[in-house]
Amino acid sequence: MERITSRTNPRVQRARSLRESKYRKETGCHFIEGDKLVREALTSGAALETVFVRAGYAGALDFPCEIVEVSGSVMDALATAGTPQSLCAVAKTPAASLPEAFQGTMLLLEDVQDPGNVGTLIRTADALGASAVILSPQCADPFSPKTLRASMGSVYHLPVYVTDVPAALRALNDQGYTCLCGHLRGSEALPPKTDRMALLVGNEGNGVTDEAAALCYPYRLPMPGRAESLNAAVFGAIMLYELMRRG
Repeated sequence: MERITSRTNPRVQRARSLRESKYRKETGCHFIEGDKLVREALTSGAALETVFVRAGYAGALDFPCEIVEVSGSVMDALATAGTPQSLCAVAKTPAASLPEAFQGTMLLLEDVQDPGNVGTLIRTADALGASAVILSPQCADPFSPKTLRASMGSVYHLPVYVTDVPAALRALNDQGYTCLCGHLRGSEALPPKTDRMALLVGNEGNGVTDEAAALCYPYRLPMPGRAESLNAAVFGAIMLYELMRRG
């Protein structure tokens, strides 16, 4: 097993560069931190290129890829989380092409920019049984370190597509989907439940665009309290649960 003790090692520098979206796009790879996330990626079928192991790590190293031991200072330089990590990895980013035919309940995110919100919504979609998540190109990168931590590995459990949201909504409508979005001027009555439902969550500050809203059933979530709005991830979680729960 190779051992690295220098932070300036080319392998370390390449892994560190994957913190930036530019290099993730150029290389088609992303960086994973932590024992749980690395193993979750592996068991979910992600293609790992290299696993970095902190010297002295006592866990099983059952990875079908290159394994490199690094000193504590190198591991600390690799990690972006505040807590010490024992495993990190470079993985191939899944290439997901939008399917011609959709199925099940879909979640769409339009310009949701906070990585925590995007990761939480992907995790919620996974937990509640959604079929896929569609993101606009202006959303936070689903494979950035912060989004990966928030999704807790769910990004590897269901397809995540990045594409033009209005175009995706038009395709969903053509296939008989009821597309629903949160809107301040929407109805407080939900549309009838079908087996083809899609939920659109908009930008944290501006909501959904007019173009996207025109392709959806606008819904205003009744809120008897004094708050005027909800966090995007909270709204998405409530609405997905409601869509899945209704008989």
